[in-house]
Amino acid sequence: MKFMWILLSIIIIAVIGIAAFMNLPRFGRLPRGERLERIQNSPNYSNNSFHNLSQTPSLTSDKSFFGLLFEFLFHKGTNLRPKNEIPVVKTDLMSLDQGEDVMVWLGHSSYYIQLEGKKILVDPVFYAASPVRFFNRPFNGTNIYEPSDIPDLDYLIVTHDHWDHLDYKTVKELKTRIGRVVCPIGVGGHFERWGYDNDKLVEMDWNESKLLDKNFTVYCLPARHFSGRGFKRNRTLWASFMLETPNQRVYIGGDGGYDYHFKDIANNFGTIDLAIMENGQYNENWRYIHLMPEDLITAIEDLGPDKIITVHNSKYALSNHPWNEPMRNIAAYAEKNRLNLLTPRIGEVVRIHDSTQKFSNWWEELE
Repeated sequence: MKFMWILLSIIIIAVIGIAAFMNLPRFGRLPRGERLERIQNSPNYSNNSFHNLSQTPSLTSDKSFFGLLFEFLFHKGTNLRPKNEIPVVKTDLMSLDQGEDVMVWLGHSSYYIQLEGKKILVDPVFYAASPVRFFNRPFNGTNIYEPSDIPDLDYLIVTHDHWDHLDYKTVKELKTRIGRVVCPIGVGGHFERWGYDNDKLVEMDWNESKLLDKNFTVYCLPARHFSGRGFKRNRTLWASFMLETPNQRVYIGGDGGYDYHFKDIANNFGTIDLAIMENGQYNENWRYIHLMPEDLITAIEDLGPDKIITVHNSKYALSNHPWNEPMRNIAAYAEKNRLNLLTPRIGEVVRIHDSTQKFSNWWEELE
């Protein structure tokens, strides 16, 4: 009987501890009130969940979630992390010519854009890509940017609320230097809990547009993915975005697998000057929620952009493919098919309108 009381006490303490941990501010807050009412009227929401355009199982194998988790944690693939530091460039973003249209990759899916005089930051993660910092450690040399390196921003764009795209500490430190936050509906609940004024939040459903400033429009577009920072999934929306000015269009792909929305986007917008696409952390066990290498190629062919940059690689090992496989695959395809692929190092400045700019195959410089 004494043993049973001890076991019960341990279980109760563990449950209380987990509940307290899950209630920490870093987990954000699920939608409620007027935000939840708007979500419930979305055509993409039913049965307490957002849904993709096509049926999308999260897992595509006969293994259970816990089986896949065990495999990921204890049966590691080969060459998941580079043995040496990733070659990077630490550009002073503050000193960039504000009149020049540029993009600077900051690692994984974080990047800085200047477009028509607007300063934009996308999916910033400078501290932790998971609830606790000792998981998902960045590759050596890649964690070179922090919030103090970022200029005062006109817009912060967040494609979804996963930890490797939305870092609590990063956006807390940037709060006073952001004009407005653009995000899919529901994600604003996190920002509101983190002290952001509600009138700074521009929450959008798929196929909605917003004129953010004169001659500067953002379109919220579909993606094939999922969301959630805790146990409850798909209570907030995930998305891709198109930035449109009178002179150009830049597509922000976010995360997600292949579906017919890429063709629809091309048909609706025509010329896309630059597409920033997910490339990495794919796996056959979850092939519908991230772009497999062959699906990335099909998506690019569907979109038909003038220039392509691929991200979501070379900072974290979130799958079991070799760390440099995503860049090797897309670079080989680009060379064979004369695809205008830009391959900047982390921190290297991409001048969006410079057709002569060249970049090295930096991922081949180390193992």
